[in-house]
Formats: sequence, structure tokens, C-alpha cells
Amino acid sequence: MVLSRVFLIALATFGTTLCDNPRAFESDYHFIDLPKSHLPLYFRRFPKLEAKCQTDPSCEYRDAISTDSFQSRKELCWGYEDNCVESSRFSRPRCPGSHKGYVKSKETQLETFYAQGDFGFVRDQVREMRIMCEPTFPHDSALECSKYLRFCRGRNIMMNFTDLATRNEPLRYKMDVLSQGQIGGHCKLHRERLENELDHISPLQSWGPELRFFETLPQPLTEGGHCDVTIERPAFIMKIDATINMYHHFCDFINLYMSQHANLSDPDGFSTDVEMLVWESYTYSSPFAEAFKVFTRHPIADLKTYAGQVVCFKNLVLPLLPRMIFGLYYNTPIISGCENSGLFQAFSEHVLHRLRIPLKSHTDRKLRITFLSRDTKFRRVLNEHDLLEEISEDERYLVNRVSYSYKMDFREQLRITRNTDIFIGMHGAGLTHLLFLPKWAALFELYHCEDTNCYKDLARLKGVRYLTWENDTLLYPEDEGQHPDGGGRHAKFTNYAFDKKEFARLVAVAAEHVWNHAEYEQFVERSRREERRSCSSRRRLRRSCEDGRQH
Repeated sequence: MVLSRVFLIALATFGTTLCDNPRAFESDYHFIDLPKSHLPLYFRRFPKLEAKCQTDPSCEYRDAISTDSFQSRKELCWGYEDNCVESSRFSRPRCPGSHKGYVKSKETQLETFYAQGDFGFVRDQVREMRIMCEPTFPHDSALECSKYLRFCRGRNIMMNFTDLATRNEPLRYKMDVLSQGQIGGHCKLHRERLENELDHISPLQSWGPELRFFETLPQPLTEGGHCDVTIERPAFIMKIDATINMYHHFCDFINLYMSQHANLSDPDGFSTDVEMLVWESYTYSSPFAEAFKVFTRHPIADLKTYAGQVVCFKNLVLPLLPRMIFGLYYNTPIISGCENSGLFQAFSEHVLHRLRIPLKSHTDRKLRITFLSRDTKFRRVLNEHDLLEEISEDERYLVNRVSYSYKMDFREQLRITRNTDIFIGMHGAGLTHLLFLPKWAALFELYHCEDTNCYKDLARLKGVRYLTWENDTLLYPEDEGQHPDGGGRHAKFTNYAFDKKEFARLVAVAAEHVWNHAEYEQFVERSRREERRSCSSRRRLRRSCEDGRQH
């Protein structure tokens, strides 16, 4: 098939979306900074960089590339690449539940889950990409987007924020930040194609509210005169959900991570040398702000930063949004019977690696149980002390009561969570920590407060065992609960007591799951081998010291 010259130019343009940073091919390889298990997939995507690293003594990944573990995984791929066959995918989702009533076959059930909640979702965004504004020469402006303008990336894009200097109202979830002609580039605009993707006009569902105003500029941005400020680094503009709530804010972060994969056309695709602009006028503040350090080393900008100025972006990414229709993971309709998304596991590993949260080895088989206590007005456990006393009598458990309030450093929260085997808590945003539990762990949502699928589905996506209260006759609400806005009875707005024997029984079910999990067995065995090696090294050191004293 012969491609037109213009389309080849467009491919070249977007193939270098993040290529302007020369660090990608310098002797400093710190921009990679990925978990060891992700390195084979990354280097498979960029074989020239792998070959360079193998011959470069300064490459810190040189030894890792030569290991048997790396070589045995060289054929793996993320799952959205054109040449990635199913048997080589990073993901290994499972569908033990029935497919009847949903799809016609087990294979279709698995593929549906893969497309809804795994790297198949990224694959579909990549396949849907269409050029909205076409460049006529290699460094002209350009814009391409997936369906409904959910994910876009552009080059040499202008945004005019001059009107914001006179707007006094706070800007958040607004669809009129820009107006006609206040966004554009010097390229051939396919207006009809763009307008056909405007079905999802909503603040957090698409980039339609902004891109509907896109216009062609009369001169290339490279000729000057358009910009008060030019952002040289790659830039991500984020419409974020709710920064104070972990469930909603991590919907932002996982969509940002997916967008990095969708944009992965260059080795620098996971670099933190990028700008982040939050699409609101509030100064960014969150108990979970540490998570942004996974993605950028620079301060977070907001609309106040550029109010009154015309800003030009050399390389721009408009990432996937937190409340897309059929997006991830807010209100995602995940098909029944499936679990264990490789995408969610990769996200977890990526965050824990970059924030340097260690998994501590232990040689005993005592289970680390973390009970998440609430100090809020509602959904408190009234007999918390009795419940913890009941399971603490079992010597096979190490029970830890924690309160993940804003007063506790978020990295410290992650350190506790990562080293937890059974995580217990009432329905609430704190259960989003399940994203960072080890593979063998179990989540015990003590009571779901009649929101039955929220954390159950998130646990399925992460691939951890989910349990919740089973016998309502052994559940004792303080009262029926009244919605504070006058919405009538509501199970989330009261407190609860629980039968302690039934609580202990359910904890025991979770414990059996952990003890019988193959990954847990391997973890304990690795810990024991490491301890033996450590003991052997200490014995050799003592003998060496004794020999030295004798001489």
C-alpha cells in the first residue's frame, strides 16, 4: 500500500511527539526508571536503545538486560502494539466466572474484559486515532485524537488565555475556558471530522468542549509573533476529578498512565521531564500529591499560571479523562466473571517503583492484617476494639490498626499497604489502597453500604480477592441513616457494629486464600533464600574478622 506524502509527514510528526528531548540517547538512562519486570517490554519497543545500552558501560540497565529473567521475557509486549500476539501479552486476565447471559463464548468474555479494563483499552484508543489537523511540512502544527476526542496529542498548538485575566470566578469543571479561535495551529483542519466527534460534550468526558473552538492559524507558530510563552518541554493538560478523594483522584492518575502508553512513540515516553497543567484556576493541593512525582519532576501549573497570555505548546498531550463514558475506572461496566487486569497491575508496579516503596521480605507465614479505621462522622465501626481483639488472639496474624488521614504521609500509607496481606475497612475512598496490595492479598470490605460493585470491581481489576459481609442478621446499624441533603434513608450515613465471631470467620476465609496463593508461597520462599544468603554472608564476615584478629 502506498501512503500519500502528506500522511507520511503526519506520521513522522506524531512519531516524534516526545523526541525533542536529546536525553533519550545520552549516556544518562535515568529517564527510563521502570520496574525490572517492565524493562523487557520497554526495550522490545525500542530495540535501538537496548542495543546502545548493551554496549554502553554507563548504562545502568546493562546488567539487567543480560540476565536470564530479562532474556526469558524478551518476547513480551504490552498488548497495544501492532505486532503483539495474544500469547505474548503482558496481561494474564482470568475469567473463572460464567459467561452465559453476557457473551456467546469464553473467548469473547475474555476479550471483552481485556478491551474494557486492560491494555486492550489502550489498544483501542491507538487504533481509533485520526488526524484532525493535518501538517503540510514536518514541523508544522498537527493534531490527532481518538474517538469522541477522549485522547489527543498535538504539535505546535496555540492556546489563548488572555480572557482569563479578567475572569474573577473560580474555574473548575468549566466548558468555556476557551472560545472560538482561542485554540489552533497552522495545519489543514478537517472540521467536519472534528465536529463528528463532539457527542461527549461534558467537562470530564472529552476534550470536545475545548477542541470545538479549534481554528487554523494563518502563519506557522515557528515563524513567531503568536506566543507570549512557549512551552518547550512535552506538556500534559489534565482535567482532574476530586483531589481530596483517593478513589476519584486515582482515576486521574491511572488515565494519565494509560495516556503515556497511548503516546509511547519515543523512548522518553515515561520521562518525568514534562510539564503538567491542571485545567482549573485552583492551586493544586491534595493529600495524594506525591503521586504526581511518578509523572513529573516539575511544579504543577494551573490556569492562573498563564492567565492573560497566549501559550504555545511544542508537544502537547490531552490525556484520557476520569469520567469518560465507558472509561476507566469510574463507573466502568466490567463484564462479570473476569479479573486480573495487567494494566492495573502495571500501574501499581510503576507507582510503587517510582515512589521507592519497598516490599519487605518475611520468612514466617504470619499474615499482616491492616484494619483501616475511620475517624469520620459516618461509617465508623462501633465495636472496632472487640473485632480486633478477637482476631489478635490468633497467633498466625499480625494485626495493625491504621488511620489513613491527611496527617499521615502518603508514602507511609503506601508502605503499609504494600506490605499487607489482608486489608480490611468500611466502604470508602481509603479502600482504593487495594491498588497497591500484593498479588496474593485479599480485600475485606467490611460492609459495602449498599454500593455493591464499586470496590468489588476495582478489586477484580487489580486481581486481589474480594470479600464483604454476608449475613445481614449479624450486622447492626446504629440507625437507618439519613442522607444529609434530605434524600431519605441512606446506608452510607450511619455507623455499624458487627458480630465478632462472624468477622473472625470471614478473616479466616481471606487468610486461607493468602496462604494457598502460589505467589505468596513463592514470596515466602524467596524471603527464606535471602535470609539464608544473608546469614551465610554474616558467618563468612565473622570468620574473616576472627582470622584477622588471630593474625
